[in-house]
Formats: sequence, structure tokens, C-alpha cells
Amino acid sequence: MGAYRDLRAVMVVAALAATSAAAGPVSDPRQGDGRVSAFYSWDAALPAPGTLLRSEPLDATVGLPGAGRQLRLLYSSTEGVTGEGAIAVSGALFFPAGDPPPGGWPLIAWAHGTMGVADFCAPSWHGRSYRDIAFLQHWLQAGFAIVASDYQGLGTPGPHPYVMARPLAYGVLDSIRAVRGMAGLSGQVVVVGQSQGGRAAFAAGVYQPAYAPDVKIAGIVAMGTPSSVGGAIANAARAPDQDKVNPAISNLLYAILMAEQLDPTLRPDEVLTGKAQPLLEHARGTCIARLWNDVRAAGLSAANTLQPGGVQRLAAIVGKKADYPSLRVPVPLFMAIGSEDEEVAPAAQLQLARDACAAGSTVEAHLYQGASHSGAVDRSVPDSSRFIAKVLRGEAVAAVCAPVPQGPAD
Repeated sequence: MGAYRDLRAVMVVAALAATSAAAGPVSDPRQGDGRVSAFYSWDAALPAPGTLLRSEPLDATVGLPGAGRQLRLLYSSTEGVTGEGAIAVSGALFFPAGDPPPGGWPLIAWAHGTMGVADFCAPSWHGRSYRDIAFLQHWLQAGFAIVASDYQGLGTPGPHPYVMARPLAYGVLDSIRAVRGMAGLSGQVVVVGQSQGGRAAFAAGVYQPAYAPDVKIAGIVAMGTPSSVGGAIANAARAPDQDKVNPAISNLLYAILMAEQLDPTLRPDEVLTGKAQPLLEHARGTCIARLWNDVRAAGLSAANTLQPGGVQRLAAIVGKKADYPSLRVPVPLFMAIGSEDEEVAPAAQLQLARDACAAGSTVEAHLYQGASHSGAVDRSVPDSSRFIAKVLRGEAVAAVCAPVPQGPAD
């Protein structure tokens, strides 16, 4: 067993240290690689980050109904765990139906929520949830083109560093670079994301000045946004009802797989009980919707999933490595928070809004009374639409750092 773990550690380190001299990270089935087409693998040297490598028509079964044109993309980016070395990242691009308006369509860079860590869970291959399809259709019909990163290692070879801020930010920022010269686009860009994607959107704003000063973003919309990963892990262990079956443990399983990338010596039995360990192996190749059902079927709760001291071991590995280096976002930031969010604690999101304000960000936060993690997406559309229209016109945004609860009719 020790020899196997040493071998796996070498494979993970090799994948994370890959550079542009070769095809990129080493494929590893234990990191969820495979089960996608050859489109997702790039075998030549990689050019500067944000270069479009290739595209192909996206099949309607995994696209957005009503899109005028939709493409699967492969583009270059920077390996975000170490911050060094070139990689390929996949994604998709959607254009509204009809001819572009004078000056072109504005662009939304969409950052998706948790899908899984296996390649075939990538939205450009697997498709999207009904909620996300309806949400993105709204923006297409409103006259926005949409570029949607799959993120590092999701679709393409190499591990997906789930919820790590820097890889998420790089994937989003380079997706904008990859398409911004295409005909029909105006050059105006807004970043929008939810859950893991809310974290990606927030991180894109934080990293943009240093990593992509050439990328101009008018504003950011972040919904259901995790703050500290260590705090989120600890929150999972403090569920109000420790014995209640909790499908959101799926997210914790993905976070453990991410922690393995940072410390390959981590043993599952240090964090998880014998009852939960088989689900960790299952999570390597299972997308989120199915994993939620399987966690529910296995009857996992905080009480029967976590080993004593497991959360502390996990948080020690993750530490600040996965978090934002700063809470200063240089463009207006809209935050949507559901008061009944069952996946990301509302109190943590409200604290993130206050802390971002204190760091010098202009935050317009909204607290939607009675809204769940998913429900806040639809509830926020009227407010986020006004926000986006305002930032695209270059108008000032009034800071709301401590929002009062909004009812459905507010």
C-alpha cells in the first residue's frame, strides 16, 4: 500500500508540474481523467495563455436551446495550483440568435457550479442542469454572448483542483482572452457565477489586475459564494443535525480529492469513516447529481461520515492554499445570498460581503429571504439585470455591505 501511495504521489506531482514543452498534465484515471473525445487533449506545445487552440460545433444535446451558434472550445491557460506552466482548458461559447447589434454583443463569462471532478462531468461534454440552461437562456435572449469555462482539469487531462481560487480564476480570465477577438462581440465583459462558480467569479476579480491586466471587466455577479475553504469544511462538520442524511457531503468528498492533490500522503481513513470511504472512491468518477443521490442512498450524515479530527486534518492541508489572496475586487461586485442556503452558510456569505467591503471592494449584496442555494439564482435575476445594465453603462454602484432580507416581491 505504501509503494502504491508513493507512486500516486509521484504521478500527481508530475501532473501539477507539467509545462508547455509537452502536451500538458499526465492523464490519471484516478483523478477522473478520460471518457471524453480526443478534442480535449492537446499534444503540441502550448502558446501564450488565453490563445484559442481549436473549436468545433457543440451538439444541441449539450448546448443551449435557442442559441444562434454554439461551439466547444479548447484554449491555453496557466496551471493554477502552482501558478507555473502551460495547460489546455476546455469550455463553450454561445451566441444569441440573429445578427449582432451595432458594436456587437456584450459577453458574459459564465462560471458554473459544482459538476464533479471527472473529465466527463465537464459541462461542454456532459451538458448543464435545467436551472443553468434556463438561466443562461435568459441572458442569451437579453442579447449577451456567453463564454463558459470548464475549469482546469475538468474535460482536459490532469486533476481538477475543485474550489481552489487561483485555477478557477485563471480558467475564467483566459476564456475571455480566447474569444474576445471574435466577430460579433462588443468587447464589454461581465463575469457571472454561482456556487463554485461564484467563487470563480470572485477570484477572477481578485486575480485580474496581476494575471490579466489586458482583460477589461465591467462588473462581477457572484451567487452562493464560498469564502474560506477551510471554513466551509469546518461548517460541514457543524451541521445543525449531525445525524441527518446530508447529500451536500458530496461537496466535502470533492474537497477531499482536491486536498489529495496538495498532500498525496493524505489517507482517506484520516478524514472519513469506513462507511463513507467507498463514496470517496465513487466520487472520483461520478458527477454531482448522481453523487448526491448516492450519498443519500448510503445514508451519510456528518455523524457517520467524519472521523474525529478529520476536519482539522483536512483544513490543515488546505489552509490558505485554496483561498483568495485578497478580498479586494477592483470592479463593482454583486453578491446574491439565499437566507436558507443549505450548501454555503448564509452567515459566511454575509461576512464575505462585509470583509470585501472593508478591503476596498464596492459590493452590492442582496439577501433573499427564504431562498435556497439554488433558489437565490432565479430570485436575483431582476436585481442582477439592473446591476449589469448599470456597470455596462459605466454608472456608479452604491455599496450595500450589510443587506436587509428581501421578500419575493421586494
